[in-house]
Amino acid sequence: MTDPRSDAPKGEARVRNIAELAKLAGVNAGTVSRALADSPVVALKTRQRIQALAAKHNYRPNQMAQRLRTQRTGVIGVVVPLGHEQRQHLSDPFFMSLLGHLADTLTENGYDIMLSRVIPNADDWLERIVESGMLDGVLLIGQSDQHGAIERVARTYRPLVAWGIHQAGQVHCAIGSDNFEGGRLAGARLIAGGARRIAFLGETRAPEFRLRFEGVAAAMAEAGLPRGPLPLHVHIASDDMEHEIAAQIDRAGAEIDGIATASDVIAMRTLRVLADRAIDVPGRIRVIGFDDLPLAIQTVPRLTTIRQDLARGSEAMVSALFARIAGDDTPSLQMEPQLMERDTA
Repeated sequence: MTDPRSDAPKGEARVRNIAELAKLAGVNAGTVSRALADSPVVALKTRQRIQALAAKHNYRPNQMAQRLRTQRTGVIGVVVPLGHEQRQHLSDPFFMSLLGHLADTLTENGYDIMLSRVIPNADDWLERIVESGMLDGVLLIGQSDQHGAIERVARTYRPLVAWGIHQAGQVHCAIGSDNFEGGRLAGARLIAGGARRIAFLGETRAPEFRLRFEGVAAAMAEAGLPRGPLPLHVHIASDDMEHEIAAQIDRAGAEIDGIATASDVIAMRTLRVLADRAIDVPGRIRVIGFDDLPLAIQTVPRLTTIRQDLARGSEAMVSALFARIAGDDTPSLQMEPQLMERDTA
């Protein structure tokens, strides 16, 4: 029978700290601390006995004290910098897909997450995050146009990993896809289907998107097409995207027979705009996306796209971050993209 005011057995004082639990177990406080951390330094039977006593008396270690003792917070910052597109939302399907994978991997390894959407309106925005004392490490979802700020911090702050590109001489660790090759695959697919007047729908200020554009241009050059892709600027913020796509299609629609988009989200909105105008896909205009988000197989027609392996990428990001927390260096990783052949191109 238990006391309704306490989870400890009736008639027994509730254990409030390690010293009391150590006295109850007949060992010193250090042994209790190590046993509760499941340290192999303590004999298995002793560990089990101490852990059973802690459970019986509903004793929970003081997490703040543990963190002060170990100099670890148990929290990883997941940061989305939006220097090139300040109106973009965290609800963007790409962010949500990568964030979901990262959250699963981090929480399965015992870490909590602090999520931040950052508008970099001060030069030291990243310094403020890493020097807050609240985090054991930082994962950046994208580099945006903040390569210089990330490089500056990475020179002195080791546990930092970004999703994005790796440039020659780069200090910070970046995990991502070969965006140039992905763009080349997209362009080659459109050309193989008969497209000759290809547009790139998106924007090229972010380094990943710029490389995708350059990859499409390379495919067109390899095919001997006299002009590169027609750049049709579209913001990736969802509030304005459909109206901008519609305006660009209305202006350039008669000139183009293929569209390579900077992302699946742009491609899916493009399919909607083309359907509203009764423009046949892929008969009149071929469309290809980039990312292979789960929504890509739900469009009508199903979206041909370039796949980034976000599950593998997120695992690589977390693995690299843990290695850096432990004091090791980790190189950047560039994954090969894959053409997902479906119905729009």
